[in-house]
Amino acid sequence: MRSILARPSLEKESAMSSESPLLSVKDLSIAFHQGGKTTLAVEGVSFSLDRGRTLALVGESGSGKSITALSVVRLLGSTSATYPSGQVLFEGEDLLHADEAKLRSVRGKKITMVFQEPMTSLNPLHTIAQQIGEILELHGARGADNIRKRVIELLDEVGIADPGSRLGSYPHQLSGGQRQRVMIAMALANRPELFIADEPTTALDVTVQAQILKLLKDLQQRRGMAMLFITHDLGIVRKIADDVCVMQKGRIVEAGPATEVFASPKHPYTQMLLAAEPKGIAPLFDDTAKVVAEAQDVKVWFPIKRGFLRRTVGHIKAVDGISVKVREGQTVGVVGESGSGKTTLGLAMLRLIRSEGSILFLGQNIERYSSKQMRPLRKNMQVVFQDPYGSLSPRMSVADIVAEGIGVQNPSISYLEKREIVAQALADTGLDPANMDRYPHEFSGGQRQRIAIARAMALEPSFIVLDEPTSALDMSVQAQIVDLLRDLQSRRKLAFMFISHDLKVVRALASELIVMRQGKVVEQGVARDVFAHPQSEYTRALFAAAFHLEADESQALTL
Repeated sequence: MRSILARPSLEKESAMSSESPLLSVKDLSIAFHQGGKTTLAVEGVSFSLDRGRTLALVGESGSGKSITALSVVRLLGSTSATYPSGQVLFEGEDLLHADEAKLRSVRGKKITMVFQEPMTSLNPLHTIAQQIGEILELHGARGADNIRKRVIELLDEVGIADPGSRLGSYPHQLSGGQRQRVMIAMALANRPELFIADEPTTALDVTVQAQILKLLKDLQQRRGMAMLFITHDLGIVRKIADDVCVMQKGRIVEAGPATEVFASPKHPYTQMLLAAEPKGIAPLFDDTAKVVAEAQDVKVWFPIKRGFLRRTVGHIKAVDGISVKVREGQTVGVVGESGSGKTTLGLAMLRLIRSEGSILFLGQNIERYSSKQMRPLRKNMQVVFQDPYGSLSPRMSVADIVAEGIGVQNPSISYLEKREIVAQALADTGLDPANMDRYPHEFSGGQRQRIAIARAMALEPSFIVLDEPTSALDMSVQAQIVDLLRDLQSRRKLAFMFISHDLKVVRALASELIVMRQGKVVEQGVARDVFAHPQSEYTRALFAAAFHLEADESQALTL
């Protein structure tokens, strides 16, 4: 395998190199101009893709993989993005310098794209039938009956059950996996030759992720289309890609057949990505450790109200009779698919939503405490949310964000004392205290999550609920956050409730494991025992979806 530092193409490595590649990107550079400053985001990228094959662009956030894919059909806009060099040849024609009429004839017909978050890509005001039908009409389909028939065929092809009954559904009425299937149906509507998938499974549960990957692979084989797959997850690449290009800071640093890149990675960055997985051993379960927080037969039922008088006709049982103890220096991992009730359980234990049953904190039954009674206890119980960018105020400096809780709990504390506590909290989470007067948008995703953790740690709590704190992060950053949490827990004897659908992260942290489904516990016990010998069929299915890539990895590494 040749080094990509010399900008090689995958053409000669392809088994189908006897014919011209469907897509050929040559010496592509992308620059952004803002405020009189020019930033070169992608520099000298070259690769090619043949019909019927899958090429993965892999790299961490900011590596340039998504803007490279968007440039294939010129979706970056002409006001801020320019192309100092390069060609994007599709079926021999250069799209980088094509006029708008040519691009419109290609977009949505010959080249289609599916994005990471389907809820933001679908129009919330239009039904599924309207949105898929619009794609068909734009490219020549006529006749309401013909379009309706074709929409049903597409929904059936992507695995939507009873597609005829879903035509009038709006995006919010579908699950995450169903929404992504609808996006795939839209992308396939006009039988494209090139399918671009930009992180299409990142926001999905492991079981749904496995279903979507299988669907994409099956559709590709049936239709013979080429696929450009963008991801930061090398486990997915191993399962779906024929060829791979690894990107770092706007350059391709390594490329070749996926099997070769995984078997013998040449570049240090590729080696780092392959090794970037949460490691270490979770603390042993200790049932003699002090119980910090406890739930006893907790229920959170949301009423379903219908009719003119809004009468309660039933309940959504988000949490249905769950008991759990979170101990000092220990982590309880709570896993399950979206909608299983994981987050609701965590919020109930923090008394952030109403529940029935007993919630005990440091031996006190706090279930009936008022907000005024709860305020002094808030110092000792904290939460870290999934999306740090959404949970940090963009109008406050990092110092103000971290210090906000300190001021609420201790109004008499001086400005300088608060700054000292903030500096220590930032240093404890691996951040430079000198940057405390900067704002959240000036930090990376991993740094923002460290700020969110610092905000929780500043009050020196004894119990922290961590709600999917690593799901939006790159693999290498995930590993860093896991190491940070493990270190903080060890030094401060913290009790964690770690909520996640990422079982690899949970395995690295949790001493005890709870598996939830539809508001109920389907399995609960010592984490090592559950991971080694899952008892329920659902747990086994969950583990199979999460770890089947891992089995492939270990096999590949021993060849």
